[in-house]
Amino acid sequence: MYGLLLTLIYFPSYSWLVGYDWPREDYNYCYLVPLVLLYLIWEKKDQWSRKASFPSWGGVIVLLSGVLVFWAGELAGEYFSIYISSWLVVVGLLWLHAGWEKVKIMAFPIFVSLFLFPLPHFLNTKLTLNLKLISSEIGVKIIQFFGMSAYREGNIIDLAFTQLQVVDACSGLRYLIPLFLMGLLAAYFYHAALWKRTIIVASTIPLSIITNSFRVAITAFLYPSMGRDAAEGFFHDFSGWVIFMLSFGVLVAEIWVLRKILPRPTECFMKKKVTSRNKTESEHPERPGKDDPVLEKEQTVFFSQSRFVVAIAILAMTVSIHSLVDFREKQPISRPFNEFPLLIGEWKGTREFMDQKFLDVLEPTDYVAINYSKHDSPSVNIYVAYYASQQKGKSIHSPETCLPGTGWCFNQAGSVTIPLPGNNTAFPVMRALITKEEQKQLVYFWFSERGRILTNAYEMKMYNFWDAVIKKRTDGAMVRVITPVSSSEMTEDADKRLRSFIQDIAPTLNEFIPG
Repeated sequence: MYGLLLTLIYFPSYSWLVGYDWPREDYNYCYLVPLVLLYLIWEKKDQWSRKASFPSWGGVIVLLSGVLVFWAGELAGEYFSIYISSWLVVVGLLWLHAGWEKVKIMAFPIFVSLFLFPLPHFLNTKLTLNLKLISSEIGVKIIQFFGMSAYREGNIIDLAFTQLQVVDACSGLRYLIPLFLMGLLAAYFYHAALWKRTIIVASTIPLSIITNSFRVAITAFLYPSMGRDAAEGFFHDFSGWVIFMLSFGVLVAEIWVLRKILPRPTECFMKKKVTSRNKTESEHPERPGKDDPVLEKEQTVFFSQSRFVVAIAILAMTVSIHSLVDFREKQPISRPFNEFPLLIGEWKGTREFMDQKFLDVLEPTDYVAINYSKHDSPSVNIYVAYYASQQKGKSIHSPETCLPGTGWCFNQAGSVTIPLPGNNTAFPVMRALITKEEQKQLVYFWFSERGRILTNAYEMKMYNFWDAVIKKRTDGAMVRVITPVSSSEMTEDADKRLRSFIQDIAPTLNEFIPG
């Protein structure tokens, strides 16, 4: 019964997980995680069977939390929340029927099961952004050390004869999470002092940076003879697996070195626990005998006790509400952005178009990019990405994560308020002075969400959930305006230029972005 209800609730999300999330290059290691979990559970089976079950109502709290997180993810359009919901529901059911002591036995496999789920895009990017920039910088140093010319801008490395894009502007560091998981597993099977096991896990972060740097350097060395095949296709994937296995060898070498430092008599790797079938039950006081009335009672009432009825009722109600209530979005009609005017007041614009590879990553419903200029003042570029829906699998990308990937460094970042002409209203925007080499640009950006102006990605998720319930809408847009700051002008002059431009263009934006 549990299996049927959980399938009805989570099948669509897990279909997306296996069919879309796992095939992504950052997360294709997830295909191996179920095999790791099976081994970890098998390794704990004897300890699990020896421990008596003490069902607890505490599991209902975790179960209800999982259901609430499910609705939050379903209505806010966040797959990760639904994945975490399934995890909480399973933990809650285990706690409810087996008890906390048995849950603790399976604590490590339960924790490792979280690696089945890719992180939300914006969170993954925030965690790995600085790491991938460091990796690119080290890769360039290695290339230059061996006599090749290389110049880096963010994650793009110019080799004179070609450019290597280490990772896409909004992509994560490929080795970080799988190596971190490998370090956890190595520390788990390494029976040693806590500080030694902590070193193993912590070392995976610099190791992921270094291995990725070497992969970049190797690609650069082979590019003259192999061309694009060195950076794409079979060789690219194969070299990744080779370097990843070398990383595992480094972890094993770390363990070998640590075993030489302050060794303990019991210190070992992959210690096999031996249990004898001839041990008497007095040697296992926690394990009731076959005829123990307590154990017999637990086995016979498992599916008829009130806990089972309550859990089934909660899950069945979730299925019923999900199937009977219409959660389809009401997507508002919006003007196509190809009608966005090129003449706004004294501003004259030139339309720009993005490469398809970037559109495949960003996946906007519609977008516009125009470079405006007025008289002899520096130009102002505006980019608007509109999403008719931010339901599962689609979300707005923030310039805070994308621009640094192309080499720009954020400085003086913070929120400012833009007054609007003709009334007493104003709205907040994010402001940042971005720099790259000798170049400076001033950028303002904000998120227009169904009549709200927001500056925070977490606010977006919260209002997506609220408006999905109240308005049945999750549409929204990201607006970014940017202007160069020349060496002969003050930053305040660029601020005035952007404020003036935003005040001129705000009425036009309201015509294209539904309120």
